[in-house]
Amino acid sequence: MVPCFALPFRFSPDRLLADLGLVRDDEWVRHFNKSVYEGEWSGVALRSVGGKSRQLYTHPDARDALAGTDVLSRCAYFQEVLAEFQCPLITVRLLKLKARSSIKRHQDFNLGYEDGEVRLHVPIITDPRVEFYVDEQLVPMQVGECWYTNVNLTHHVENAADIDRVHLVIDCVVNEWLDAYFAPRVGAK
Repeated sequence: MVPCFALPFRFSPDRLLADLGLVRDDEWVRHFNKSVYEGEWSGVALRSVGGKSRQLYTHPDARDALAGTDVLSRCAYFQEVLAEFQCPLITVRLLKLKARSSIKRHQDFNLGYEDGEVRLHVPIITDPRVEFYVDEQLVPMQVGECWYTNVNLTHHVENAADIDRVHLVIDCVVNEWLDAYFAPRVGAK
């Protein structure tokens, strides 16, 4: 299992930040998995069940009901970013880890390439003092990059910075288009 790697996409830091600025403070909701973090971890759905921006979790049985949210509809650059991914999108969220907060070691299941679904991160706001580990490997994510993280493996995040960390997090279904990016790293399926 490959824990993580950068994909060859680069997105405009300024345009990502401009769209993030269109998200209102009252649209952020606490992350549903409250047992795995200390401090504050919150999100806004851009694609969710019923197109609800406060719906961060997607049950596998509800995927037929996925739709873009009203937040996504006003964020033109986020729409452009998502259009780059020529694969079926599942849940798409903005996830914010407040300054001096952490996400404890945990695993998410069935979200690795070998499962046919992947989680991609596009950092919008980060800092060298934000440390994201997958399988105890530090993932050096920079603003505007796109990273695969195999969250089937143990992972955790420490935000020792004085600023909030915000990522665009995209869950995708693996198809031939994604296979082309993954095959050199993980071998063909």
